[in-house]
Amino acid sequence: MALKVSIPVGVIVAKKKVDHPWIDWSWRPVAVLPGAAPVEDWVEIQSGEGWTHYHCATLPLTLYRGETEAYLVNLSDTPPKVYVVLRRDNEGGADRPYFVEMVTASPYEAGDFLAPGEDIVEPVPMPPGLVAWTQAFIDEHHVEREFKKRRRDKADPEATKFGKEPIFSNPRGRRFDTESEN
Repeated sequence: MALKVSIPVGVIVAKKKVDHPWIDWSWRPVAVLPGAAPVEDWVEIQSGEGWTHYHCATLPLTLYRGETEAYLVNLSDTPPKVYVVLRRDNEGGADRPYFVEMVTASPYEAGDFLAPGEDIVEPVPMPPGLVAWTQAFIDEHHVEREFKKRRRDKADPEATKFGKEPIFSNPRGRRFDTESEN
């Protein structure tokens, strides 16, 4: 039983002309190619008026045995997705401003890259072959875990905490409930 399995996937990135005062082009992942050969540099695949698609990288898509719950969530989406993370490349120049940081089938892992706000994280449709490969991995490794609700410790508001007196202490022995005052 393997703890993880990988398959190479090529990442297709689209460059599109935009009408915006601060930027000329938008960049975003649009597809993945399972089993793609490695590329040394970006390879133009096709282009049209105001847009170009590049095969910009081939990276491993890795499935981990402990992440099967996340893969199940992904496969329940219509369609399932592969998440691509693009990171700004300060040395790539204007014609290659990003590089592919990673690809993942886990929506949870992809969400971790959204926090800083610097990366482009985009879902692309998962090809049918990858869906079948991911489902086979889940079938072999997924273990349903029983949900156990944690019990809280009973709080004692009169207990001394951190070397301080309780905030509800009553040095004169008076009662503070409203019934005793009436």
